Formats: sequence, C-alpha cells, structure tokens
Amino acid sequence: MPRPTTKSDLLFAAKQNYEKLNLLISKMTEKELQTEFDFSEDKKKEAHWQRDKNLRDVLIHLYEWQQLLLNWIHANQKGESRAFLPVPYNWKSYGALNVEFWKKHQKTSLEEATEMLRLFTVIIEPAANISKCFIKNNAFCISILSNKSNLIF
Repeated sequence: MPRPTTKSDLLFAAKQNYEKLNLLISKMTEKELQTEFDFSEDKKKEAHWQRDKNLRDVLIHLYEWQQLLLNWIHANQKGESRAFLPVPYNWKSYGALNVEFWKKHQKTSLEEATEMLRLFTVIIEPAANISKCFIKNNAFCISILSNKSNLIF
C-alpha cells in the first residue's frame, strides 16, 4: 500500500491497519501470544528491534503514543500551547521516551495492554476529527511532525 498523502488516506490506512493487527492477533494461539520476539539474526539497527520483546510491548507502544496525541489535543482545546512530546523530550530524543514507556509497563499483562488499546480506539475516531481544528487548510497530519508551522495555537 502506498504511503498516505491526504488526511482521509491516513485515517483510512490507520483504521485498515488496526483491523489487520486485531485480525492477526485474534488468530494467534496462546503460545504465540506469549512468545518472546527473537530478532537476533536480523541486522536491523532501529531501537525498537532491541526494546520490544513481545506483543505486549508493541501494543503498549501504540497505546502510549495515542495517549500523547489525545493529551496534546485536549491541551490545545483548552487553549494551552504545548509541544506534542512531554518535556524534556524532543524529536531527536524521543527514543528515550519510548524506553520510559517500555519500563513503565513491564508489569502490565498482555490482557491489560490489549484492553487499554481497545478502550482507546473507542475515542480515537473523535480525536481524529478534532485534530483537523489544529491544522491550517485541513493539511495532512504528518506535516505536524515535519513542519511545526502548520500548527495553530
């Protein structure tokens, strides 16, 4: 699937990929759900290949980033001008934030992580609709990450 270039394409792709993730998870056996990931033979360098050890870690990562989005939207709705990432993190240091999320949830069960993510998706569609209020000319959401000048505060 090509990379989305419009907001509607992004929302469609997000929904479609979330449904694919849920379908994949629903077809996994209990043993597969609990199996640790092994990327030792892969030569990938990104931090998540070493950090995320199981399905819970992946689901928590998604959940925590969705929480960042929701908190940012709520703050802006209240007129609070704030960065998307919490202090002291920025776009060069957000890897450390991901590690903090990982540490925070080491005692979270897979069942809890699944439920946290499921409950969040009940509110993500309204959040996606609200987000258009913060972007000039209904611009594509990815521009938030690459060009902060599109934000309206």
